[in-house]
Amino acid sequence: MSNTPAASTYRVLTIDDSPAIHGDFKKILTVSRDTTLDAEEALLLGEMPPEPEETSFELDSALQGQAGVELVRRAREQGRPYALAFVDMRMPPGWDGLETIERLWEVDRDVQVVICSAYTEYSWEELQKRLGRSDRLIILKKPFEPIEVLQLAAAMSRKWQNEALLRRQLEDLERVIAARTQGLEAANSQLRHLATHDTLTGLPNRALLRDRLEQAMAFAVRDQVEFPVLLLDLDRFKVINDSLGHGAGDELLKEVTQRLKSAIRATDTLARLGGDEFVIVMSPPSSREQACELAKRAIDAVTPPIQLQGVDVRTSPSIGIAFYPSDGGSVDALLAHADAAMYAAKQSARGTFQCFTADLDLAAHERVRLESELHSALSENRFELHYQPKVNTASGRIHSAEALLRWRHPRRGVLLPADFIAVAEECGLLDSIGEWVLNEACRQAKAWQLKGYPALRVAVNLSPSQFRLGTLLEMVQRALRAAELEPRLLEIELTEAAVMSNAEESVYILESLSRLGVVVSVDDFGTGYSSMSYLRRFPIDKLKIDQSFVKEMTTRPAAASIVRAMVSLAHSLDLKVVAEGVETPEQLELLRQLSCDQYQGYLFSAALPAEGFTALLDRADTRPEPQMASDTSATYSRLTAIGRREKL
Repeated sequence: MSNTPAASTYRVLTIDDSPAIHGDFKKILTVSRDTTLDAEEALLLGEMPPEPEETSFELDSALQGQAGVELVRRAREQGRPYALAFVDMRMPPGWDGLETIERLWEVDRDVQVVICSAYTEYSWEELQKRLGRSDRLIILKKPFEPIEVLQLAAAMSRKWQNEALLRRQLEDLERVIAARTQGLEAANSQLRHLATHDTLTGLPNRALLRDRLEQAMAFAVRDQVEFPVLLLDLDRFKVINDSLGHGAGDELLKEVTQRLKSAIRATDTLARLGGDEFVIVMSPPSSREQACELAKRAIDAVTPPIQLQGVDVRTSPSIGIAFYPSDGGSVDALLAHADAAMYAAKQSARGTFQCFTADLDLAAHERVRLESELHSALSENRFELHYQPKVNTASGRIHSAEALLRWRHPRRGVLLPADFIAVAEECGLLDSIGEWVLNEACRQAKAWQLKGYPALRVAVNLSPSQFRLGTLLEMVQRALRAAELEPRLLEIELTEAAVMSNAEESVYILESLSRLGVVVSVDDFGTGYSSMSYLRRFPIDKLKIDQSFVKEMTTRPAAASIVRAMVSLAHSLDLKVVAEGVETPEQLELLRQLSCDQYQGYLFSAALPAEGFTALLDRADTRPEPQMASDTSATYSRLTAIGRREKL
């Protein structure tokens, strides 16, 4: 490949008051040499033929400076600028050369200039003073040699071309740098946003919340005013998240975010603290009345149902309110006290709000202590099971038992689940405790069997989160294997709400449990939103009527009618019926008349420790009846029918 540059044509302008000079430039720069004769001559002399000319010139001329400047202006506008101008210094009666050059560079700063004059009144220093130090200016004295003109024209034109190329490259480079800088600025802006905002909801995160709180505190100190902080926690969020999946939980959080935005003022800050917790910082000054009004608006905004996966889901915020500076002089103290007030609201009545008081601080410390003790209770085996008998309504004999969790607390004595289950769920211990309950119930059922008692079925309650665990089936199998207990002697109780959340997935889980041979019952029936079509498809064995219906059925005819309808519905689906909370002989008699299969409640016995339940088994009049394989035949026949329909 040749390194010789491609041939180029440059525009050259001569400005001189002598037409003869223009003729000389034309002969030198534009008259083509006859290279044919030169080549033949070189061959005769045994020399190399001359190379073709690489550079050519397009020549224009002007007799006065004004005309020359006008030519340069037009050339610039046409996009065909001059590379070089030869300028005479003395051109009466118009501008002299110096003024002409100044005017040329006003029009085109890039044109190269050769001063071509026999005499000038200006010294080189004066030229530099007027025109500045420039590498675009050179002097050629008249009379000149043609070779001097050719060399200057070629060199200065090539210099003009290189400068133009360099400028274009620099402009391209600047555009690239500007584009990349803009991209980096956008990336940095995005990173700053991600560092200070929640990725799911777009709300300020904990870091930005702290900054906003510190700013609000500074304004409050300066103006001697107070402002409130509202901490919101969504009720039942974990149940919804576990039942419908994390995708549905995320959609719920995004919808709640939009609803909360509609409730706050433009000057307030809404942030997501994490999980299902939100914080509203009301800009100072804000009164207690305004804080309570905002809490009411937030509750009203969030409470209406939200449709997720075709199901109307309901949640509500429990809200705690703390005021700066009276309830806390630092960010951490203010949030901690708002958190304590929120838990007080959640415990008193969900979907309400509570302002912080000094008593709540003690309660918050107690809750933290309770959480720590819960962890210890699991490792130190401080949990125990009490057993409440389920009784055959017709015979009065024990049919099975429900295992109910108790915590033997070192300071507070025996605690019921209502005292600690919410804390266990929040600190992530609920599933571990539930697995312990399952293992212990199976072990105790086998222990009674080994002592010679008739095989007794034990029922265990599963939380909604346990029911949705991907390892549930393996967990049940492990518990049965460890205790060497027949699957038919284990009953799994699930709440109606847990089963009906994502009903299609529930069908699959229930089928898997039933194929193990485990008995499945639906607890608290009548309190949720059961679909009759799904209820028919569910492979379950029992329905447990919630005690709220049983309690009123002897005093309110409507309640009795509801219980009658539930029993009739269950029997039509080949399901057994268990009534909860039976406390009076009148309730039991009515249940017998309605053909309810089993009942449990204080009328027969409260929940007893294993030793107390063993003593109850020893009584002849309550000795348990044999467990028949036919108890679960309805489940298997329903599974067979479902399988047959699927094949069809």
